[in-house]
Amino acid sequence: MYERMRANPKFQELVARRGRFAWTLAFIVLTMFYGFVMVVAFNPASLGQPLAEGSMWTVGVAVELFMFIFFWVLTAVYVKRANTEFDSLTQEIVKEAWKEQK
Repeated sequence: MYERMRANPKFQELVARRGRFAWTLAFIVLTMFYGFVMVVAFNPASLGQPLAEGSMWTVGVAVELFMFIFFWVLTAVYVKRANTEFDSLTQEIVKEAWKEQK
């Protein structure tokens, strides 16, 4: 049954689509995270600036808060897509493999 699933063109499509999506999200997260780390390393004063005159919030805190929320949103986007598109495609592949077995 597993060989029939792997031979199914829908399985190859699933692997390719899920892989592209996961790598795209990983690239976004790593770029933002390491970009932030590079700013901390090479221009920390820019992150220490207050958001507004007299504000206790700094640019760095605001950027990090944005990144934290953005990463949670990206996780939710991945989970939604995995639970809808990827799971439905997986179910189709399994059903077709069981039909071929009988």
